[in-house]
Amino acid sequence: MNHLTILLVLVAAFFHASWNFLAKRAGNSPGFIWWCAALAAIIYVPVLLIFILIERPHLNALQFLFIFGTACLHIAYFFFLQRGYGAGDLSLAYPLARGMGPLISTLGAIVLLGERPSLIALIGVALLIGGVLFLVGNPWQILKRGAQTRVVVGYALLTSIFIAAYTIWDKYAVSLLLISPLLLDGSSAIGRAVLLTPTVTGRWDKVKETWRTYRREVIGVAILSPLAYLLILFAMSSSPVSYVAPMRECSVLIGTIMGTRFLAEKHVWRRLSAASVILAGIVLLALG
Repeated sequence: MNHLTILLVLVAAFFHASWNFLAKRAGNSPGFIWWCAALAAIIYVPVLLIFILIERPHLNALQFLFIFGTACLHIAYFFFLQRGYGAGDLSLAYPLARGMGPLISTLGAIVLLGERPSLIALIGVALLIGGVLFLVGNPWQILKRGAQTRVVVGYALLTSIFIAAYTIWDKYAVSLLLISPLLLDGSSAIGRAVLLTPTVTGRWDKVKETWRTYRREVIGVAILSPLAYLLILFAMSSSPVSYVAPMRECSVLIGTIMGTRFLAEKHVWRRLSAASVILAGIVLLALG
């Protein structure tokens, strides 16, 4: 990975942790996902119009299918993520979802895309994942803490599956089908807004209340989420998924610091130790 790609991934990680912090504040509020998708679509429309006028892209049926599939996978991802945030702590749901995602996506990249990361890179991946698991704690002990915790873990694991799915799917779209990252994410955002609209029909009172209460969070997520993922798509267009996907998980450290600092969450020293392991993994991944 070159230095520019590393910089893109690290900036994206900061943006990603920031919008997840905002999403956690909103919890599972009615219509929150739709508001974020709708506002992101509004932002994207003029950008895409300019892009289409300049680039004049010609898409075939398979490329359209992948754009539609991206929209569906991201809807499922946002749905389970918000459910997890509505059920429990950011410091549990976020690290677990983000930590398992790269493991699945790296294995998928090796099996499905034929990628062959170096030994140093694989050690870096192992350290990253190990650091995330240490950050969360013993998974078996977590499951003994009560029904609510099991629900959070369940949603986080479902989220991680869709993280891996859209990572592999979108990597194929931008690298092999040569869909522009801007076109892919912009069209996907518009598609998400359209597909989610039926879910808010008949619930406008609650949806409007969500806007009144969490307007700033909606605006922040609508701006930072597409921006973070655009940077990742550009990084994946020139670098292997098995490097980009694990490295972007340094957002776990940033998100945990935000949770500890602004949400008064505990276990500071364990999380700092885990952060050191994650940092070592990032360094090895960059060297690989």
